[in-house]
Amino acid sequence: MRTRWKQFAFAATLAVAMVAAHGQTAGIDPALLVRAYRGDATAQVQIGDCYTAGKGVTQDLIEAAKWYKKAADTGNISGEIHLAALYRDGGKGFLRDMEQAAALYCKAAEQGDVDAQGTLGVLYSIGQGVPQSYVEAYYWLDLAAAVRGPRQEQYSANRQLIGTHITTDELAQVKERVAAWLAAHPRPNDAR
Repeated sequence: MRTRWKQFAFAATLAVAMVAAHGQTAGIDPALLVRAYRGDATAQVQIGDCYTAGKGVTQDLIEAAKWYKKAADTGNISGEIHLAALYRDGGKGFLRDMEQAAALYCKAAEQGDVDAQGTLGVLYSIGQGVPQSYVEAYYWLDLAAAVRGPRQEQYSANRQLIGTHITTDELAQVKERVAAWLAAHPRPNDAR
């Protein structure tokens, strides 16, 4: 009896939440909403994308951030990257916050996202959202440059430029860190 009551209460709560959100989400596929409310991070990112682009709903970056955060809080890289981009760019009522952006890029970079690694390298090189550090910039750019892809040459060129600002000893320490990271996080398309 209690189990049925709990199931009923959960279903009622979900229904009330969906009806309340329906006015805001009328143009979003109901099945997508159900998946998102059930915790599907991919669906949460897709709803965030709808709000970011104003696709099917009124553009609302604050609402988009809520959906991206739900996904990011589960460790979903796409949610972290999308939320980081909102914090990086700001706009339309959403305040720019480079420290939040850098923290989210760092989470994605630590999970192996190549673009987040490259972005984090640039942020460290100019000290935006993080303390300026050529050593950290080189580290993240070296990881990003190790993967074949459309931006590999750009990451490699940026790494070389940053390399002119660090000492031989610092370079050796970075290379050790990179080797340790790559050993712990093997990647199928590593260029090395």
